[in-house]
Amino acid sequence: MEAPHRRLAATLRQRINDGTYPLGSLFPSHRAIAAEHDVGLGAAYQAIAILRAEGLLDGSPRRRLTVAHPVGVRTLSSPDAPWPHGCGDTERSSVRADADLAVRLGVAPRTTLRRERVELLDPDGRPAMVVTTWRRGALHAHTSYRVTVRTEKMRRQDANLLGLAVGTPALVVQRTRYSADGAPVEVADLVLPSDRWQVSL
Repeated sequence: MEAPHRRLAATLRQRINDGTYPLGSLFPSHRAIAAEHDVGLGAAYQAIAILRAEGLLDGSPRRRLTVAHPVGVRTLSSPDAPWPHGCGDTERSSVRADADLAVRLGVAPRTTLRRERVELLDPDGRPAMVVTTWRRGALHAHTSYRVTVRTEKMRRQDANLLGLAVGTPALVVQRTRYSADGAPVEVADLVLPSDRWQVSL
């Protein structure tokens, strides 16, 4: 027998597909879904988490969810180019370099670094990716860069900013910028939902 939250997810998915819940409209709250379908709040949370992971709902659980418009797949071809659209939330802080950052930046572990985390928006003002950069001291000009790409499951902090479920598959583009003498001056992680992006280098 199918679990209640999976049956509920199937019902809600059908209502999205048939237009009962129109694209861009506010989606009912967890409590309203639970009451309407006579299920527990836990089943409602699990069903809605499934729909968020499938990209059918936008937003985070702390805010009202909306029915997502179909998302086109974009191509990231220049991870070093300026972002042509707007920015959302930005966080700036000082952190100590862990072992990974120390190697990437060529500094001693526990060196104080400047960290900036920015939510980049698409032309419609929806979250497109999250970029976290680290550098030592002031911003320096760079003459070249190198990138690597890997896949991983999205962590809570990035998922919340992008309005996606924790564990959603993501592409992580690790970018290192170098000065004219070949020294790393800044490293960054660009986190992109893998169902919305492809990378062409």
